[in-house]
Amino acid sequence: MGFVATESGVQALSKPTFTAPARVVLAAGLSMDYLALYKAQPSVRMVIGFLARNIAQIGLHVFKREGDEDRKREHDHPFAKLIAQPNPWSTQYRWLERMAIDYLLYDCSYQQKVKTSEGLGLIRLPPPMMTPKGDNWLYPEYFEFRGTKGKREIPAEQVVYFRGYGGTDDVGMSPIEALRQILREDYSGSEMREQIMRNGARMSGYLERPSTAPKWTETAKQGFKADWQAQYAGSGPQAGGTPILEDDMKYVKAAQTAKELQYVEGRKLTREEVATQYWVSPPMVGILDHATFSNITELHQMLYQDTLGPWLEMIEQDLDLQVAQELDTSRKLYCEFNIQSKLKGALEQQAQAYQTSVGGPWLTINEARARQNLPPVDGGDELIRPLNVTQNGDQEPVPAEPAMTPTDKPPAEQQDDEEDQ
Repeated sequence: MGFVATESGVQALSKPTFTAPARVVLAAGLSMDYLALYKAQPSVRMVIGFLARNIAQIGLHVFKREGDEDRKREHDHPFAKLIAQPNPWSTQYRWLERMAIDYLLYDCSYQQKVKTSEGLGLIRLPPPMMTPKGDNWLYPEYFEFRGTKGKREIPAEQVVYFRGYGGTDDVGMSPIEALRQILREDYSGSEMREQIMRNGARMSGYLERPSTAPKWTETAKQGFKADWQAQYAGSGPQAGGTPILEDDMKYVKAAQTAKELQYVEGRKLTREEVATQYWVSPPMVGILDHATFSNITELHQMLYQDTLGPWLEMIEQDLDLQVAQELDTSRKLYCEFNIQSKLKGALEQQAQAYQTSVGGPWLTINEARARQNLPPVDGGDELIRPLNVTQNGDQEPVPAEPAMTPTDKPPAEQQDDEEDQ
């Protein structure tokens, strides 16, 4: 016989142990929290900003299920209006962008349900100011919002809570944690290269005079030095020219260049590591060493299918669970990102696919002219149908010309025969 534990029995086994977002130690006496890293680390900001902007650019629409294979786009339902404009001072793009940055940076995001002049609204609550609370380790019972002027408790039912996997904590684990060593090495390397460039000797080279050359007097040495600086240094009359050296002297370069310090390589390595942590292909963030036209097209599709796909699905399901079910008792409403708009091919590919799907022309003359901002023409509202294209059940099909027999002659030869007779 099997035994089933009740929900209350399971949730009473432990208390949650929520921890505040940690800081990343970059050097002795220097540490940054996740937000400071987002501000200061160009690789972190580039990758997170790239993902957040692409998530926000995809339209988020609301649909209603009419049947197993039918649905209807909703515009006037409160849930549809909420998704279209979450609050009076934010567009859908800005709201999605900030939500995505919070989630990508902290692995959690908080939106409070509020009443606005238009009805229900959602406003962003910064993750560093939020702490899940309660004795139930399965889900938070309330949230503590701590600001500069105090703190207050917000009931769990008033918060839309997005979070990733957190082990024993129900608050997620930031991907920045896995980048601690990489970011520390990048900071140390940048500091070293900056110190070399700032404190290194300010000479681009030196003159080497062989030991077999005649001995210089102090007067000759100083005179040569003064002549060299006057002619070739600074803004001298022959600066950038080619000097003629005496006594088998040689000019030896002594400056360290950015290439020798591997400045570009270090930056590129950090960007690759951060991009990999967020499942982004390097060519998508400007690393084009092995990029071609064909694989860029494939990587673009992978971005919306494999990289952004799981995050988009998470946002959709959490909004359906925590918001849609509260506004729609029938549970037929749901939201969905219009990802197909980002996976469309070029105009020629789309036109060819549509024509193959419908079996013939699919635009009228005036519809095509309207897309080019041209005025309509008379008779341009009828869909042109080629003579060799018919539909099933066509009552007036265009008859095909009879096939030629072996004894038949082409029309031109028949006309010649008639003229001879």
